[in-house]
Amino acid sequence: MKRLLTGTALAILLFVPAVASAQILVAGEGAVVYGHHHLNTTNMDAQKKFYADTLGGSVVKIGSGDRQQEIIQFPNVLIFFRPMQAPTGGSIGTTLNHIGFSVPDLRPLVAKIKANGFKMITADSVAANVKVAGDIAAASPTTNLAFALGPEDVKVEFVEVKSQKAPIQLHHIHFFGQMNTEMQAWYAKTFGATMLPANPGSAFVQDQLPGVFLNFTPSPTPTVGTTGRSIDHIGFEIKNLEAFTKKLEAQGIKLDRPYTKVPQLGIAIAFIKDPWGTNIEMTEGLAGLK
Repeated sequence: MKRLLTGTALAILLFVPAVASAQILVAGEGAVVYGHHHLNTTNMDAQKKFYADTLGGSVVKIGSGDRQQEIIQFPNVLIFFRPMQAPTGGSIGTTLNHIGFSVPDLRPLVAKIKANGFKMITADSVAANVKVAGDIAAASPTTNLAFALGPEDVKVEFVEVKSQKAPIQLHHIHFFGQMNTEMQAWYAKTFGATMLPANPGSAFVQDQLPGVFLNFTPSPTPTVGTTGRSIDHIGFEIKNLEAFTKKLEAQGIKLDRPYTKVPQLGIAIAFIKDPWGTNIEMTEGLAGLK
């Protein structure tokens, strides 16, 4: 179904060059920041071709021995994978419809996406009255957007931010649901995100955390949770995670996995689901992950 995406706030974030070890570049900017996307996949070669060779992410090896794994790093977000895990479906139709990056210039990126054999879906992702030329949508006089379908049908949006210095960086994650304003309020309450004033010209409402916008679009049809899908879960990096999980439990939020230390990676993790089925991992220590 085509949707009008207008009024997108543009985040202009400081760029820090990528280094050899994986890190979350905004980890010091708040008690809760966005940390990672975690994808199910049966084809790591395709994932690396899309996110590294095409989009410009850096492939990083973490862990050691039989625990070693490859992740892909972008400014402000890491992408983890569950190799050899076939997803039960793509991201469209779930509560986490797509992930979003920002770039200074869409045209060369769109050309590279198509040249590398990936599908552009911009015309199918915006309303019929939005002008689309060369797979780029003029969502407003100042906002250009493009949409692609990555491996295993992960929907990815690209927002043009001409003043951005980084070649590409995290911009937003986009939730779809029939209770989008309730979703916005839940993420603000649970993770301390800032609820942004509603823009009358926008098809969605927004929260903001350091380095990322959380967008919430009303879905006219039911959505399903993310577990098992191509975007299996999302991740927030949290200071004092153990105390944070105790606070969640006191609020009546069930932990799907309790606070657990992972000494092989030097991090701690816990899992919950939002009320609509989005699988959420909470971590502490991603900034120093090696």
